[in-house]
Amino acid sequence: MKDFRQRELVERARLVIPNGMYGHESVASLPAGFPQFFSRADGASIWDADGNKFVDLMCAYGPNLLGYGNAGVEWAAERQRALGDTSTGPSEIMVKLAEDFVAMIDHADWAMFCKNGTDATSMAMVTARAYRGRRKILLARGAYHGAAPWNTPGLAGIVAEDRAHVIYFDYNDLNSLADAIRGHEGDIAGIFATPFRHEAFANQTEPSLEYAQGVRRVCDELDALLVVDEVRAGFRLSRDCTWSLLGVRPDLSCWGKVLGNGYPISALLGAEKARIAAGSIYATGSFWFSAVPMAAAVETLRQVRETDYLERLTDMALRFRAGVAVQAATYGFGVMQTGPAQMTQILFEDDADLRRGFHWVREALEGGLYLHPWHNMFFCSAMTEADLEVSLTATDRAFAALKAMGNKLPAQSNTAILARIARMTQSAA
Repeated sequence: MKDFRQRELVERARLVIPNGMYGHESVASLPAGFPQFFSRADGASIWDADGNKFVDLMCAYGPNLLGYGNAGVEWAAERQRALGDTSTGPSEIMVKLAEDFVAMIDHADWAMFCKNGTDATSMAMVTARAYRGRRKILLARGAYHGAAPWNTPGLAGIVAEDRAHVIYFDYNDLNSLADAIRGHEGDIAGIFATPFRHEAFANQTEPSLEYAQGVRRVCDELDALLVVDEVRAGFRLSRDCTWSLLGVRPDLSCWGKVLGNGYPISALLGAEKARIAAGSIYATGSFWFSAVPMAAAVETLRQVRETDYLERLTDMALRFRAGVAVQAATYGFGVMQTGPAQMTQILFEDDADLRRGFHWVREALEGGLYLHPWHNMFFCSAMTEADLEVSLTATDRAFAALKAMGNKLPAQSNTAILARIARMTQSAA
């Protein structure tokens, strides 16, 4: 692959951006050669700064649901942009968006809009505390709910007081939840849940029906709010809240990523019982009421309701999963594909330092497919038969290259990954 422009940008970035890049889109913990900067995107594909094209199975870490540059979404955004975007107050499109969203989600009676998933989960946390004037928030260990001081996985700059009233329990374990609650029964404000367990560096697991229904029952008994964090999974598994598939209605749900198909907007939805609490909190931002992302979201929701986007992306995801499984068996590798196929996690067996996974995704990149070695991936409805063919050809190439390496595959040398694995090992101990 060409990388001249990429290397130039990386060097320039190091001079003016801490570490050259920050946050979850930094490639510091990815294999050498992964592009950091991109020039354009269309459909299911991205082009890096040097013009190298990849079928993108990260979908911008989720926001690309309908395809980069979806014609309907772009038309709606451009039409609104001609009228105005960020103004002294919101456009009427905000009311339309709230009406449409509430009508689509069974548990929802009201909506509030913001920019990022962290905004939405933080508003949910504050709303839960305002509901009955309580303090304790329960989170599953390892679950990702954003990058604010109360929930960020990185602890630099975080003090104990930021999490003084956060209590942790084990996902899918009602006994662990009961232990976490014990002694705090009168001070539980809310319990957060992800639609399924989707931590990085680990196999994904579905919640049991008993667990989901049990969490709902516990919240009812405590008069606490159940919050389902849909920021990552929203609209990739269901056209409703994902736990609706289990017959469970949360009190609050957090949405982001896909809501504007790439335009910056997220949301907190809530049931009637939480309306007064939500109305009592102070939540705002200079760009939270911008009209263009709301117009994009209205069109995104229309396509979610009226097209077969979900069936198409699910079909592609299942076919990709099946193809990878056949290839892995053919080349003699144990591969774990976990979680819903639409948000697949792919890890190699007996690969504690991720050396196989790193080599595999690096070879797939050379074949025109952007995969991730330790984070779940995403499918979009714009993926074509040609995209699927490129993808499976690239993974086959990668398995062949990995097989050819045999016992000569070098140990993991990425210091960021080695440090992360060490922390995980210490936590497990």
